[in-house]
Amino acid sequence: MKYTIVIEKAPNNYAAYAPDLPGCVAAADTRDEVIELMREAIEFHLEGLRRDGDPVPPPQTTAAQVDVAA
Repeated sequence: MKYTIVIEKAPNNYAAYAPDLPGCVAAADTRDEVIELMREAIEFHLEGLRRDGDPVPPPQTTAAQVDVAA
């Protein structure tokens, strides 16, 4: 499965979250590191859902970038 994550640059780090998995978040010093931490967080989150007998939400969120005049 592929889940969309949103990555935000903060003054001193990067933060990310998965819109399809509320509460699944990570923060790290670099963009690459936050992506890897999110991969681990999503796997952990899904394991917890399965263990608790809760449904695993299918990936539904997509992202796009648009060009605008500067």
